[in-house]
Amino acid sequence: MFVPTVDVHTFVAEAKATYPVAAANPGNILISFCLDDATTGAVAVLEQWASQDALDRHLSTPEVTALFTKWAPVMRNEVRKYDAVNERSPRA
Repeated sequence: MFVPTVDVHTFVAEAKATYPVAAANPGNILISFCLDDATTGAVAVLEQWASQDALDRHLSTPEVTALFTKWAPVMRNEVRKYDAVNERSPRA
């Protein structure tokens, strides 16, 4: 995800403020927003959800809706979705 460089720290802070909302969703496994490169406005986002329904519930909360409403006009969201199969121990 990319936001204007002058706003990147504010965006990351506001995005991280949604962590409690995600944690309250029983389908949330992981959510993380991390400043990747301040000079380009790059923010790395990693989310893991138990189901599409859980993700949809999260995206429809007032807090997340407000975040996207505020930032959508200036952010470039490059979402990639992956399905993980054959999960196993790192030692396997």
